[in-house]
Amino acid sequence: MHVLAIGECMAELAPTKQDGEFKLGFAGDTFNTAWYLARTAPDIEVSYLTAVGDDAISQKMRTFMKGSRINDAHVQVIAGESVGLYLIHLNNGERSFSYWRSNAAARRLAVDPVALERAMDEADLIYFSGITLAILDPKSRENLFNALRHARASGKTVAFDTNLRPRLWPTVKEMKATIMQAAVLSNIVLPSYDDEAAWFGDSNARATRDRYAKIGVAQIVVKDGAKPVVYQQAGKRGEVIVEPATDVVDTTAAGDSFNAGVLAGILRQNDIVAGIKQGCRLAGQVVRFTGALIPVDLDQKVARS
Repeated sequence: MHVLAIGECMAELAPTKQDGEFKLGFAGDTFNTAWYLARTAPDIEVSYLTAVGDDAISQKMRTFMKGSRINDAHVQVIAGESVGLYLIHLNNGERSFSYWRSNAAARRLAVDPVALERAMDEADLIYFSGITLAILDPKSRENLFNALRHARASGKTVAFDTNLRPRLWPTVKEMKATIMQAAVLSNIVLPSYDDEAAWFGDSNARATRDRYAKIGVAQIVVKDGAKPVVYQQAGKRGEVIVEPATDVVDTTAAGDSFNAGVLAGILRQNDIVAGIKQGCRLAGQVVRFTGALIPVDLDQKVARS
């Protein structure tokens, strides 16, 4: 099995326990999911498609990817460019961010439609997000959509985390329209209820699930913090109780690690409930540490079928 994740990997500055001290890492929403998949599901091949520069930090990022068992064959190198940077601010376990990404090379990841289709041809499942879409110009976004249409028509599975970030979009109207356009192209949609309620007006997580079901999405998993996860698979609908997280330090990448568990469960066993449970266990570990990528207990890895 082969997963291709598409998006932006950034340099991350995460606070340490020492006041005023930060640790350099690499992270980004779809990259985080790829990293947790590679770490907890060694039987699944994971590749990442993005664009980086030719400077020292870009090379360090690629070295980190390869050292994390993520194939970087589809990472494009753009001369004279570099990667984006973000800084994490923490307040009682909740995080906010400062970004420096407006000129990041990743904004050009979908310029070449041939490279997109070639990368997708090698994958069984293609994963992208609303942030992936938000950083692209309209032409690149259309290139990505065309490649996804072709991939799905050829039997590939397309998974999409809506990841609504209005400040990355010119208007909320454009964000909402593009998100729904992407969802129509997807077999699996992984929204977060809080975001969906804020921008689509959903009354509860079930309403979010139903809205995506109405446009034909077959598999839907709605994250809702500590409340039950609402899902649909093969016409079956249900909820999975979430065990409350303890010792929360930093919620960065909680949803991304959760997605890794869900996708592994679907890929290995076509079992969305098992995937949700594994995703919850992974996210429960992630929130106990600072930063996006933490050394999860491999005893908690997805159960093999």
